[in-house]
Amino acid sequence: MRALIALAVLLIAVPAFADVSGPARVVDGDTLWIGETKIGLYGIDAPELKQTCTTRKGKVQHCGRLSMQHLVRLVRGQDVSCKDKTQNSDGRLMAVCRLGPFNLNEQMVIDGWALADRQDGKNYQRAETFAKARREGIWRSTFDAPWDWRKTNR
Repeated sequence: MRALIALAVLLIAVPAFADVSGPARVVDGDTLWIGETKIGLYGIDAPELKQTCTTRKGKVQHCGRLSMQHLVRLVRGQDVSCKDKTQNSDGRLMAVCRLGPFNLNEQMVIDGWALADRQDGKNYQRAETFAKARREGIWRSTFDAPWDWRKTNR
């Protein structure tokens, strides 16, 4: 009996994520809030909000903010549905999100405002190659990959 009670307490204490849908609030280029759930876009890595890029003409741009603004434009006025994939080390839901038939994670990479995550983004490598070849989004500039930028700027 004690074992059953202990198991029940553990199951209640562990957050269980389910699929989430509804209007989204954008945090940055790869993070959303839907209701009370913070969601990371699985398999992609967007520039950090404070991250900058440099154009061919030497102009510094706030590529992290531009990435966030692009995601805002994509989700504005639409319900987003996110399918639970995993949790990150902070316990945050990591999900593949959709706008109707469109994979939002992939669209951010196709549009050049996020990179395929080197560990979890194998499905988005072709999208990244496509964006790079077309010089979309941040590919118009020189930049550090978000994971490299975080190593030196946190």
